[in-house]
Amino acid sequence: MNVALIGAGYWGPNLARVFFELPGCNLHTICDKKKERLDSIKASFPNINTTQDYKTLLGNPELEAIAIVTEAQHHYELAKECLLAGKHVLVEKPLALNSHECEDLIGIAKAKNRILMVGHLLEHHPGIRKLKELIDSGEIGKVYYIYSQRVNLGEIRRYENALWSFGPHDVSVILYLLGEEPESVNALGESYLQENIQDVVFVNLHFKDKRMAQVHISWLDPHKIRKFTIVGSKKMVVFDDMESSEKIKIYDKGADSPGKYVSYGDSITLRIGDISIPKINMKEPLKIECQHFLDCIRENKRPLNDGADGLRVVRVLEAAQKSMENYGTLVKLEG
Repeated sequence: MNVALIGAGYWGPNLARVFFELPGCNLHTICDKKKERLDSIKASFPNINTTQDYKTLLGNPELEAIAIVTEAQHHYELAKECLLAGKHVLVEKPLALNSHECEDLIGIAKAKNRILMVGHLLEHHPGIRKLKELIDSGEIGKVYYIYSQRVNLGEIRRYENALWSFGPHDVSVILYLLGEEPESVNALGESYLQENIQDVVFVNLHFKDKRMAQVHISWLDPHKIRKFTIVGSKKMVVFDDMESSEKIKIYDKGADSPGKYVSYGDSITLRIGDISIPKINMKEPLKIECQHFLDCIRENKRPLNDGADGLRVVRVLEAAQKSMENYGTLVKLEG
């Protein structure tokens, strides 16, 4: 299968490497408007075609699929043109910058019978898949709340804030784990380095049955943390992606109630049990995701992280952005 790549900046070379290595896939062309980027990537892939004009890809009958790895403000325009040209499309997160654009892309993909997939990479992470298994099996009981931290002293973006840059990762995971959208969202953030570009954001998601989730994202922090904590009625689980091997720890801890008031101090008892560390067969999530994209094209099946998944995440980000702009006001999600 011939695949082209638009965008050879920060993340693009990673997709180039994976598509180049996958069996049954031919990395046909890499496109970027900056010649120096193409010259650099040519050193790693000397036999790959390169171009600075993405429109040359659209009419090329040899190309079946195109991966878009550009700045977020270009995702909608590029994905739309690629879909209209009859190409299957993988777009890095977020799918677009508003829900109307996401809905338009979903409609075009359906009309053209093309695969549309968004790069919610962590949904393909073996550790996140294990968390989903623990929740769906009932091992940790009813989920009470989830909180995540994605912080670092890292690259400062100029055209998107921390919410839209980091938020899609954790929001997509939370929606995947719980299997539903929140009923309402509120968020607070602040701009310290650049005016009107929030460097740090706290997002609260409110689900039915009193379930909650909080996302803490920042590129202005002394620590590099990539962690999810899930508290359930039976057990508690921590996923730490910075751990090299023991990424998940299951804590047999909880608070048990007899169901009715007995006496002060006796109505709720704390339970502290063992800590277990399940074995996870780690594979590179990006390779799993790209293989999934190719498989969905070959088998004409719906991707896990399809356009609808991208839309759900953008709806939450839109609500969080609106809440931030109104000093943390609660925003309800309709529909």
